[in-house]
Amino acid sequence: MAELPATLGEALAAARGRIPASEARMFLREVAGCTAAQVAAYPERGLAAEQAARYVELLDRRAAGEPVAYLLGEREFYGRRFGVSPAVLIPRPETELIVDLVKARIAPEAAPAILDLGTGSGALAVTLALEIPAARVTAVDLSPTALAVARANAAALGAQVSFVESDWFAAVGAARFDFIVSNPPYIVDDDPHLAEGDVRFEPRSALASGRSGLDDLTRIAAAAPAFLAPGGWLLMEHGYDQAAAVRALLAAAGFVAVESACDLAGIERVTLGRYPAGGVDAGARQA
Repeated sequence: MAELPATLGEALAAARGRIPASEARMFLREVAGCTAAQVAAYPERGLAAEQAARYVELLDRRAAGEPVAYLLGEREFYGRRFGVSPAVLIPRPETELIVDLVKARIAPEAAPAILDLGTGSGALAVTLALEIPAARVTAVDLSPTALAVARANAAALGAQVSFVESDWFAAVGAARFDFIVSNPPYIVDDDPHLAEGDVRFEPRSALASGRSGLDDLTRIAAAAPAFLAPGGWLLMEHGYDQAAAVRALLAAAGFVAVESACDLAGIERVTLGRYPAGGVDAGARQA
């Protein structure tokens, strides 16, 4: 067994060439309970044997490709820390766009009913509940393990969210919502990127969706009108090259004011549409 690093400086040296220095410092802050400034200023500070062993474990697992979020058990989303595990997709900054788009469409003092489909860690549902305190938020996921993570995040952050185990809308009942939001699976089943990087460790069921990547987006767009209040909105995240296809799905389902919004990288990342107050006829819904 290799000798354990005895100091902060030795620990950083052990990581050199294996993982980025920023990640090594992050792991040291986690195991040694020190700040970034202390890591930089006091390389001679000693590490207890158990701290060094834990650090080496994190270093080895990260060098093997495990995501930092899973190793540390958390990821920031919209300025808040969310617990994560391999049972859920790691929250990503581009998904924060959905929160901004919903907030921009809510009148002051409104108390909207919001449904989050495929909630995973609960990042969207919990954030919307906290950012819009009057909102009535329901979050669904097919995975009971994922729902346990989401419930824990809601409790830790003090968010009022109702959780339902459901295959998309199957167990939602007769409720109607002002907003339906979702970050569903949208990667092509045989996409080679599924075998690379962090996504190797994430639940495949939260990533891949058929030969075109559109299976779940199609299901949600087609079924959403039956669960929207008059004038309600559907917002769905999708892949970098799927915006036109998702706009077509919403238009075929009878949505109006359909548009795609860009993330900070300038990529059309979220497509949204409003279901008209008068609805559409049955033929148009099945178009």
